[in-house]
Amino acid sequence: MPGGRLTNEERQHIATGLAQGLGYTEIGRRLGRPASTVMREVTRNGGPDGYGATRAHEATQQRARRRKQAQPPPPPAPDSGHGRDPREVQDFAESFTALLEQQGLPRMAARVLVCLYITDSGALAAADLVERLRVSPASVSHAVTFLEQQGMLRRERTPGGRRERYALDDEVWLRATLAAVQMNDALVAASQRATEILGAATPAGARFESSAEFLLLVSESLQKAMEQWRQTRTARSAGRGQ
Repeated sequence: MPGGRLTNEERQHIATGLAQGLGYTEIGRRLGRPASTVMREVTRNGGPDGYGATRAHEATQQRARRRKQAQPPPPPAPDSGHGRDPREVQDFAESFTALLEQQGLPRMAARVLVCLYITDSGALAAADLVERLRVSPASVSHAVTFLEQQGMLRRERTPGGRRERYALDDEVWLRATLAAVQMNDALVAASQRATEILGAATPAGARFESSAEFLLLVSESLQKAMEQWRQTRTARSAGRGQ
């Protein structure tokens, strides 16, 4: 059935089709399957020259069994004495991670960011992130590097300076927006240059000119929003100091 799992019989047809020199599109047409399904099946099971129906079927069953062996859920964030429901905190962390993924953030980067976000200190060492997220140190390192490049966290030393940890604060989105503005400004400059090279009177040049105008408005709007936020923060801090 299209969309369902491939059967052993279908895998036999795929193997026969490959032996006959048929392409993925033709094999898929004969099976009533998308060519992409056939291509993924072959790619993950030895490629066109090494594909075997029986071996592929057994490998798929083994992968399915491994998936069924559910790994224990990651440990919930510590309560820190605030009377929080650990399960509710974990559920929120998962939903917030999914939301950030929908916004375009890589999954591991989103998980690291959320893990820091729901921690009262807003700072954790690499070992803490590895333990809480149950991932490899390399995964944490790659995610941290990405987030640091986006201006969404910073590196700092733990008290005593013995270990490095990663931290964020209330201005995480301000820094992320600043990074976005800087990238946007680069796009504005490039679009303006393209307009000069291609000629504003040409369709291609006009396209770049229109893009530059829009991107410039975006940058100006974001700059105003950041300045307004800074003023709000300053006024709030002054009010608390009185």
